Parts: sequence; structure tokens; C-alpha cells
Amino acid sequence: MKKVDKLIITSFVGPFVLTFLVVVFILLNIHMLKYFDDIIGKDLGWDVIGQLLFYFAIFNTPVALPLAVLLSSLITFGNLGEHFELTAIKSLGISMVRSLLPIFIFVLFITGGAFLVGNYLVPKAALEAYSLLYDIKQKKPALDLREGAFYNAIPDISIKVNEKMPDDGFLKGVIIYDHRGRSGNKEVIVADSGLMYTILNDQYLKLELFSGYNYREGTDGEADMAGNANSGSDSYRKTKFAKSQIVFDLSSFGLNRTDKKWFQSNRIMRNMQELSTDMDSVDRVIKNETISIYASAGNLYSYHFKQDSVQWPTEIKKLKERKDSIAQAKRISDGQPDMSHKFVRSFNDSIEITKHDREVSDSIFKAPYSRNEISNALAQARNVKAQLLSHNVNIKTFEAEHRIFEIQWHKILAQSVACIAMFLIGAPLGAIIKKGGLGVPVLMSIVFFIVFYVLSLIGEKWAKQGTMSVAAGMWLANIVLVSIGLLFLRQARADARLFDSDFYSVIWDKISRKFRKQPKTAS
Repeated sequence: MKKVDKLIITSFVGPFVLTFLVVVFILLNIHMLKYFDDIIGKDLGWDVIGQLLFYFAIFNTPVALPLAVLLSSLITFGNLGEHFELTAIKSLGISMVRSLLPIFIFVLFITGGAFLVGNYLVPKAALEAYSLLYDIKQKKPALDLREGAFYNAIPDISIKVNEKMPDDGFLKGVIIYDHRGRSGNKEVIVADSGLMYTILNDQYLKLELFSGYNYREGTDGEADMAGNANSGSDSYRKTKFAKSQIVFDLSSFGLNRTDKKWFQSNRIMRNMQELSTDMDSVDRVIKNETISIYASAGNLYSYHFKQDSVQWPTEIKKLKERKDSIAQAKRISDGQPDMSHKFVRSFNDSIEITKHDREVSDSIFKAPYSRNEISNALAQARNVKAQLLSHNVNIKTFEAEHRIFEIQWHKILAQSVACIAMFLIGAPLGAIIKKGGLGVPVLMSIVFFIVFYVLSLIGEKWAKQGTMSVAAGMWLANIVLVSIGLLFLRQARADARLFDSDFYSVIWDKISRKFRKQPKTAS
């Protein structure tokens, strides 16, 4: 490796690592803000929070890598241009394209790493993150008694305290409504004071109540003289206690993990191989639905064009023949006779119409239609229309699902190749503006990242709607950015000053002189 290549690589690696960590941190914070309300107040341990942050950090890596490449390449070549190191490199006879080569090779390795992360790590991280987030959403808020308000998070229990000491768990003015009997507010406990704390690894809540009463209202359990339970009479009981202990189960407050298999079908949790399998399955369903439409044509149109045959598409026809051959081979393997030739012969015999039969049928068709015949025909037409609409709706639904899986398949590749597109913009642009640091490079990075993000959203939206093909929609942003990058590279090779006011002043003067009216010469 030449010293120039080593200088350029070392100038790039440091800013790349730093900008990558900063971008991941920023994207992680933006992502976590969406779920802040679902996480706060759940009394989650640092291990759970750490897992969630780690998984979402991996999830944001494919987006962070292109932005880090753009920003670091801008900083690197901006610093080299600002300190006239690019001028010294050119004076040695090294072209602009040759000076980009070492970092370009390094970016190729970054692109490969981005693909591996996006194809293997991101689906697993998304599965872990979103399944954990779902369980966090289902978890009840932490036990938090507020003074003067009823607390109803414990199942079938309502607790109210007038005063609470947060340090030692001492309570004053305790009222407890017990609804576990499903009979309303018929059991109430009132105490002057008490102590609250958890036991057995926070699985149970224990209340020690002092100087109170237990009020219970309901039917008495006494029997009448005949020995039957007297369910009609009400009873009221008041019990005084100096000290009472109550234990409540807090198992519902724990974080219960859901089986991850219920989340695995989501497209963001599938790699390219699994997405290809999903697309093949959906495509097979679409073809089977199409086969059912063509196969039912004879039943739907019983009398109209009886001898005509509906032309099957070549691909659908081959699939039908293959399915029939597989079914026929299965019948033969099971020892069943092949009756297909008999069915074909009987069908051919049924459509043979003699001249006499044709004359009779013509006389029948020329007869006036009755009201019942018209009603039956109308009902059959509506039935045919309903069946065809149902088939079309099913096909459109499966086609939309196929596009979703195909979009994710292309997105994994497009996000990886975006690293190369961002490099082709950042490196020549840094050489043109000749400004290092975090000022102008950060501003330009934000501008082009917004362009990339907006084009990606537009392309994905058009691909989902079927306005353009999925491949064109998902690669739209990369195609535009690569075109802009090649334009910047051409200007950098010519040492153009795109961001200097003098550059545009000269262009304006040329245009003005061209369109300026020439004075008329005297004849």
C-alpha cells in the first residue's frame, strides 16, 4: 500500500467510526421516542431496557451505514481539500479517481457488511425487539399508590390511601374494596394506618393494617327449619381488628414473554431466502386461484357457447397439466384405475349433436322466453358476477401481499448498495467544497440524506400501489443518487468550483454576453 493510500484510509476510518456511532445513537433515540409512552412507568429492569436498545440499534444499522459513509467521506475529502493535500496528491500525477480508489474498496467491504447485517442480523433483531416491545405493552404499570386516588391495577381490588410515606411504606387512612366475590362493593376494609411492602422477589404485595374494621354485606348461610338454605335473607357483618395482614398476588405485573413464532411471519423479520419462499408460496396461490377461474368457465356458462373453449394462458395451462399429471401419478401409485380417457370420451360424445337435434334445439331457442326463464338467467348472471368478483378480489389481495414481500427483498439489497451511492456523492462533493469539520459537511449530508429518504418513501409507495414495478420503485433513490454522484465526480475531476459565487458569476456573464443585443453599425 502506498503512503498516499494509507493517508487517505486513515483519514477516513476515524470519522467513519465516530459518525456511525453518532448516527446510530440519533436514529435510536428517534426510534425509541415512538414507544416512550409504552415503556415509561412499567418498572422495567435495566436488563430489559438494555436488550431493547441493543436490538433496535442493530435494526437501525442498515440506515445508519449509508449516512455514516456520506458524512465521513465528505469530512475526509473536505479536510484534504482544505489543507491542500488533494492539490499535493494531484501534483504527484495521481488523478482524482485514483485517489478515491482506496476508500472505494473500503466502502465495498462496508457494503458487504451492510448486506450481511441487513439479511441476517436485522430480521433476528427485529423479531426480538418487537416481540419484547409487545410484551412490554401488555405489562401492567408498576405498583404506584397515589394519595387520595383509587388504585385499580390489582385484579378485583381497589385501594385508596390518604397519606403515604415513600421511604418506609407507611400508610394512613387505608380503604380497600374487595370485588373478588363479583357482587359489587359488599366487602370493605377500613384501617387507620398500615405498612406496605413486597415479598418473595416482588411476586406478592403484603399489607399490614392497624386499628380498622372489616365490613361485609351479603346473604346469611343459615338454613330454615326444613333444612333448606335461606338465600332470601340479607346479612351485615362488622369486624373490628387491631392488626390484620393481607397478601395480594402481583404475578400479573411481571413481564411474560410471548412465543416468538407468532411474530415470524412479518416481512421485516424475514431474510431474503425466506422472502423468496414466501413469494413463491403467494405466487402459487395466485396461479391456483386463476386455474379455478378458468376451470369453472364451463359451469358458469352452461348454455352460452357450449362448444367453444376458453383459451388458457400458456403458463397457467402448463401448471394445470403438471398438477393433473401429479394427481394422475398419485392415483396410479395408490392402485386406482386411470379413468381420465373415459371422461374425455364421454365429454366428446356429449357435445356431438346430430342435425335433427340441432334443428330441435333451434326451434326451442326461437321460442319466447318465460318469466321464470328470465328470472333464472338473471339469478345465474348475478351468481357468475359475484364469483368472478370474489376471485378477482382474492387475486388482488395476494398480489398486494406478493409486492410487500418483494419490496422487503429489494430493500435489503438497496439499503446495502446505498453505501456506494452515498460515497459517490460524499467524496467528490468534499473535494469540491474543500471544507472539513462538522459544519458544511453535516449540512450537505442532511440535505442528501433527506433526498434519499424521500425518494425511498416515494418509490416504496409507488411500488405498493403498483404504479411502477417493485424493482424500479425500490432502486429509484439509488439510481438518482448515483447519477448525482457521477456528475459531482466529473466536476471534481475538472476541479470545478460549484459552491463559489465567482463560478456562477462567470456563467452569468457568458449568458449575458450571448444574449446581449449588438449595436447596429452605420451604413
